[in-house]
Amino acid sequence: MSLLRNLSKCYFSTTKPFLKPTNTDPFHRFPSLTLLSRFSTSTIPEPGSTSPVRYAGLGPTKPNEKPRVVVLGTGWAGCRFMKGLDSQIYDIVCVSPRNHMVFTPLLASTCVGTLEFRSVAEPVARIQPAISYEPGSFFFLANCTGINADKHEVQCETVTEGTQTLDPWKFTISYDKLVIALGAQPTTFGIHGVHEHAIFLREVYHAQEIRRKLLLNLMMSDVPGIEEEEKKRLLHCVVVGGGPTGVEFSGELSDFIMRDVRQRYAHVKDYIHVTLIEANEILSSFDDRLRHYATNQLTKSGVRLVRGIVKDVEEKKIILNDGTEVPYGLLVWSTGVGPSPFIQSLDLPKSPGGRIGIDEWLRVPSVQDIFSIGDCSGFVESTGKPTLPALAQVTYIGKANGGRANSMKDVDLGNQFVYKHLGSMATVGSYKALVDLRQNKVFNKGISDEFFG
Repeated sequence: MSLLRNLSKCYFSTTKPFLKPTNTDPFHRFPSLTLLSRFSTSTIPEPGSTSPVRYAGLGPTKPNEKPRVVVLGTGWAGCRFMKGLDSQIYDIVCVSPRNHMVFTPLLASTCVGTLEFRSVAEPVARIQPAISYEPGSFFFLANCTGINADKHEVQCETVTEGTQTLDPWKFTISYDKLVIALGAQPTTFGIHGVHEHAIFLREVYHAQEIRRKLLLNLMMSDVPGIEEEEKKRLLHCVVVGGGPTGVEFSGELSDFIMRDVRQRYAHVKDYIHVTLIEANEILSSFDDRLRHYATNQLTKSGVRLVRGIVKDVEEKKIILNDGTEVPYGLLVWSTGVGPSPFIQSLDLPKSPGGRIGIDEWLRVPSVQDIFSIGDCSGFVESTGKPTLPALAQVTYIGKANGGRANSMKDVDLGNQFVYKHLGSMATVGSYKALVDLRQNKVFNKGISDEFFG
């Protein structure tokens, strides 16, 4: 078990690791797999292949063992649920491609050095210590590749991106209750070139890439012989999307320019600019007066606001729907989130928009012992409820004995979940921020982590 504890403490990684492993042995990189191999193995033929692939895994729980709750994901919803789960009653198994939770509201601050990256990431083992020391509780650095609801199993594959010598290791985990909290992915609306040339702001490694690109462009623009037009392009930071993330990042960039660039890069201080592109109004979910205040504040800080729709993204410029070409050196894309291809591929009921459909108790209808929470979830149409930014909802599963094995008939579900909006916040730079405390807002964009408390 000491190896498992070392993994959760030392290997602080998403799909792009902070630290490269010094030992390339697969059981050193994934020490929890040595535990997996002790439980059960099976052979399953790969599609299109006659040779079976050997799978290790955690088999079904026995009558004298604690019920096993498997949690997929380490975002806001998954971590909040695990934090409130009693490890004396349930065995907790978490599967995620990252072993930490990201405090997303502060990611923008890490891009410009206001905060360090470690300040916005909390190891899962601190959130739920049981996965480090309880005999039946584990954390596995892996992606879920499939769910077999009939067999109560999830198929997983270890994360090996960033290494050159490791092959993915496949394994299965049996569950008594399954909680899907896999979040969402940035939306691109099918616009060509976004994935190739833009940077999102959802993970720590996104913030690292933005900081690296920003500092590199500042240094490159100061090299003798760089033409004026190229210097302007390198130092033009374009943000697409006027929601809270886009606005907050634009504010942080403007502060960085005024606070640091003018002192440390005096030769290029007059060339660096920030442009925020939004199809409609910025901060559309906020009150009109707050939107007006945010617009004025950003404009005073030097942020150029452009209303338009991006039609195409090229290596050094974006093209708007009216034909306008906007050159850039750094492009940050923040136009909201939607269900991932994996969520869409699951053979589970869906809500409008392609998220996993849930009822008033966060259960997936017509499937036994599966719950779904967070950005990957939405109410099914039969409930008559809109899709909400449901955040505190995750605690209801624990209160309803969501980990009780085998059947729902012995579970007191309690009251239906009712969302209560507590307010919205967004910073706009220069130590200014907005707070919208209206109580009668209607949401239709999904179960968002923006308002998690």
